[in-house]
Amino acid sequence: MTAIHKNTLANTCKTKTINIAAIIPKPLPSELELQQGWRAQLELGFSFNTTRTVLKHRKQLGPLAVQRPLYPEGDICHTYLLHPPGGVVGGDKLSIAVCSENRAKALVTTPGATKFYRSAEKYAYQRQHFTVKTGAMLEWLPQENIYFPEARVRLDTEIDVEPGGRFIGWEMHCFGRPALKEGFTGGSVVGCTQLRIGNELVIAEQLNVHGGDQHQQSAGLRGNQMLGTMIVTESDEPLLNMVQTLLNDYQEYLLENKVVAGVTEVTDSSDAHRIMVVRVMGNGTEPMMALFTQVWLSVRQSWSGRTPNTPRIWAT
Repeated sequence: MTAIHKNTLANTCKTKTINIAAIIPKPLPSELELQQGWRAQLELGFSFNTTRTVLKHRKQLGPLAVQRPLYPEGDICHTYLLHPPGGVVGGDKLSIAVCSENRAKALVTTPGATKFYRSAEKYAYQRQHFTVKTGAMLEWLPQENIYFPEARVRLDTEIDVEPGGRFIGWEMHCFGRPALKEGFTGGSVVGCTQLRIGNELVIAEQLNVHGGDQHQQSAGLRGNQMLGTMIVTESDEPLLNMVQTLLNDYQEYLLENKVVAGVTEVTDSSDAHRIMVVRVMGNGTEPMMALFTQVWLSVRQSWSGRTPNTPRIWAT
């Protein structure tokens, strides 16, 4: 074996220093409960009466509210969720619970981005729980979350869908403010998304982004500052093929806007329930939102046979 002397190795190899952030344990919900800050809670329950879906149950505490429901699609209830007007800061705790009862059809969105501001030590905590009963439909279609540099956030999402229920939901995360050339140079965004069909856990994904981690930025996010995930339950092969075709048709648009997108499918243990997952990375909200909207339109039209009406607030 040929020996390699230390000085020879130093002369022939140039190393590049990469800043890799130390692994930081996620703050537990029980720990976050002890923090001082705003407390906001919102519970929404949708039920079907004889002709359309109504917001039958509403309980709110603190700066979380909804506007009066709208009916641009007749029987489907569109609801706008209003976050704290000044944004979310460290120490704030927000809890959102939405339930769509049998035969109810509800769409929940937000009129603008949710902003999480910088914090010296405290974490902002947002917990979301969505329940879809058999024969019901629930759509969670918020606009993007913007995490300012040095923001510290935990975001947990639980989705419980009974067999025969339909759920469409997405989350878009913006780390820093790319429009202002401002990166996510510090801070931490962590969380977990869990989807259950019946009592079976089908999807469990972790979110763990740390500002200033160059390795994560280059390898995990491929240099992008935004990522998005869209989940569609009760998928099937024709629906999956349709979305794959849509992504192929949009390739030129995606390349022009430097967006990376893909679609996969997972099933429960019995293969009886198929879940479609669309993932997107990029640096701008508009192309990501445009793609998700096209997928949503296609899925809805496939389910109902009619073209859905997009929420008016998206056009403002």
